[in-house]
Amino acid sequence: MDAHDIEAMIKAAIPDAEVTIRDLAGDGDHYAATVISESFRGKSRVQQHQIVYQSLRGQMGGVLHALALQTGVPGS
Repeated sequence: MDAHDIEAMIKAAIPDAEVTIRDLAGDGDHYAATVISESFRGKSRVQQHQIVYQSLRGQMGGVLHALALQTGVPGS
């Protein structure tokens, strides 16, 4: 899975999201993602992460080995 695919899946589920993906090891397996969305406002960090993981439709731990995730709301 490449960075573009990860970004596309997140944006499909969270249309207003600002998504930044970095390949941490250059191996296409270990990524870091920053996802900023107004839809996260009022949600706990755990809930925000759950929303992002759900957007990846079960790819975590399979095709996508590792994703370091940071989430937040605009302006924070």
